[in-house]
Amino acid sequence: MKKIKQLLMLIAIILPFLFAPAGVFADTTISSSTTSQAASQQSSVAAIKKRGKIVIGTAADYPPYEFSVKENGVSKRVGIDIDLGKQLAKDLGVKAEFKVMNFDSLLVALEKHKVDVVIAAMSPTPERAKSVDFSKVYYGDNQDIVINKAEESKYKNLKDFDGKVIGAQNGSEQYDLAKQQMKGAKLKGLDRVNNLIIALQSHKVDGVVMDSTRAKAFVANNDKLKAINPHFKVSGQQGTAVAVAKDSPGLVAATNKTITKLQKHDTFDKVYVPRAGKYMSQGTKQNTVLNYWNYFVRGIVYTLIITVFSVFFGFILGFIFAMFRRSKNKVLHSLAVAYIEFIRGTPMMVQVMFVYFGIGEIIQNIPALVAGIIAVSINSGAYVAEIIRSGIQAINHGQFEASRSLGMSQKLTMRYVIMPQALRNIWPALGNEFITLLKDSSIVSVIGVSELMYQTQLVQSATYKGAFPLFIAMMIYFILTFSLTRLLNYGERKLNRPGRG
Repeated sequence: MKKIKQLLMLIAIILPFLFAPAGVFADTTISSSTTSQAASQQSSVAAIKKRGKIVIGTAADYPPYEFSVKENGVSKRVGIDIDLGKQLAKDLGVKAEFKVMNFDSLLVALEKHKVDVVIAAMSPTPERAKSVDFSKVYYGDNQDIVINKAEESKYKNLKDFDGKVIGAQNGSEQYDLAKQQMKGAKLKGLDRVNNLIIALQSHKVDGVVMDSTRAKAFVANNDKLKAINPHFKVSGQQGTAVAVAKDSPGLVAATNKTITKLQKHDTFDKVYVPRAGKYMSQGTKQNTVLNYWNYFVRGIVYTLIITVFSVFFGFILGFIFAMFRRSKNKVLHSLAVAYIEFIRGTPMMVQVMFVYFGIGEIIQNIPALVAGIIAVSINSGAYVAEIIRSGIQAINHGQFEASRSLGMSQKLTMRYVIMPQALRNIWPALGNEFITLLKDSSIVSVIGVSELMYQTQLVQSATYKGAFPLFIAMMIYFILTFSLTRLLNYGERKLNRPGRG
């Protein structure tokens, strides 16, 4: 009981220092004002001009607002929001840098100052306005429900969907509207609208709530879909606005100035919307999934980078903490137990987002790729530590005693006698962990790392095809894991060849 109390006390002391953001340790009487001042300085017009660029958060999977296309063999981001972001940067006299991530991560990125503004067809709801500021509405919209055209006779208003399954994007205004005004329906939320359309076409959901501009885009590119206006009751401003960090009045004013100028010349309807429609039309006619092969290649490269570095650092962490856990030093042993249990007891997705958004408060400019590698390495290290520990414990204790009786030090015993045998025992389990790591690298797509799953979702957005890009991604993952398995099997044969041990 005494040891358990000591362990719990040690965990309580260590974990806040290992995992808490810097702001936690600030004096509570000044933390809020300090944070507010930091946000203002980070997002001020002067700071942006000094940097020479404005970082714009977007989702890039929401035609006609923001999406990716392939033009002359080169992929580019286009759409109403992309054009608005470029114009805002031009008016500020800086370059525009677009940072792409899941829609429901954008406001977190804004609050943590990973981006200066968010331009992603975002509605200025009262709930969001509590944590961020908004510009004026730059483009108005109604809310529609997209259904399968074959079922259009069934649905005319919201009541017709009672008992049905309705889909909406997580974190969106549409999700909230469906939850509040379609209580008789079952609500299903997903991160991406593309996945919701796949669910609709495969009859996993009966309708998908989205803004009318987006709904028209899907219907125009898929003759099996139909958009209806069920007349949602919308309070407050209806449309899309630019989100800006709190206490950044100068940036809000600059953004409103750009929007006012564009609206005065009717640039959205005369230039931006037609241009986006042209890109979408071209994409439908000439862009096939296979035409986006370079997207998949880029995804493979990033996936392998994440896997290789995470395997390397994960193994080092695992070995260190395996030794700590076997140590007679109570502090080192307790530290290892705390690390292993905490990491294994929390989901990797939460860890990835925490490293990027939480630790990112300490290291403001940490790239998403680096944050992803750190998080995956830390996660892998906990599992590798237990694999190594179990391999060492499987060695007969007599071999320790025999080695020491021959005059070998503990270090030499571990290096030349124990570890070679342990490695042979744990190789299959270690290989399985590395294969799992390769597949789990897809999780870092939530913070905008351009690995294979992230690129697959971009292809889905650009081609309006749901299942086929996923099939290609699945086959690529299979080829990668199959190749890694063959390599690991070769290593196992080398370890088990006659004459060893």
